[in-house]
Amino acid sequence: MSYFERLGAETFRPTPHVGGAWNLEEQHIAPALGLLVHAVESDRDARRDDRLAISRLSYDILGTVPLAPCEVSVTVLRGGRTIELVEAVLGHAGRAIVRLRAWLMRSGDTDAHAGTSLGRIEPPEAFETWDPSSVWPGGFIASVEVRRKQTDTGRATYWVRTAQPLVDGEQVSILASVAGLLDIANGMAVRADPREIAYPNLDLTAHFFRQPTSRWIGFDTAVSFGTDGVGLTSSTLHDVAGPIGTQSQILTIRPY
Repeated sequence: MSYFERLGAETFRPTPHVGGAWNLEEQHIAPALGLLVHAVESDRDARRDDRLAISRLSYDILGTVPLAPCEVSVTVLRGGRTIELVEAVLGHAGRAIVRLRAWLMRSGDTDAHAGTSLGRIEPPEAFETWDPSSVWPGGFIASVEVRRKQTDTGRATYWVRTAQPLVDGEQVSILASVAGLLDIANGMAVRADPREIAYPNLDLTAHFFRQPTSRWIGFDTAVSFGTDGVGLTSSTLHDVAGPIGTQSQILTIRPY
């Protein structure tokens, strides 16, 4: 079973695999983030044939979304031959819930200059399987495979993948599939018991200096809580060949 089923040109129905972790009656936002990337890429490929690469994903999460059909729209904010800024919006019942702004850039051969000082993490086979449903409920969490090493409170390295297609019957890029897993980072390096304190993220921004080439997505994650109700989850992102970028999520910390 996939995460979403297409009902129309802009309408998608979530399946039980999209069930949330903070509230079982709501969608986990992770699959929706991948759906928005799929929408941006589908719009791009319908308009042009040069396959500009997505280099930044910046999501604002404006609220929660029920396990009900939702609509996705795409708008080109800044068109261009080599660079574009595209916005995709996921909504429900006329209300915008997630806004994505994505920078798309023309690719070129810079292999002679490639390099990074970001450290590599060990490959997936070096990690033990970990069951995230031991901490988090919900259909999305139950749908993923996780291999993890937690090195400290709020600090972990781990790999995540899923066998579930993003959209039923549609070809989806590796980037869109990976984007549908990015939001899991906030719950994989647990700093506090989610039964005692809530710390949902209000946004997620990911930058890619290299496009992912594997369905495994690796994270080196640190979760920080401040003294005034604000937190931050920061990750370095990896595919099986090495680092591909970074991401961050701002948190609202709310003790029960």
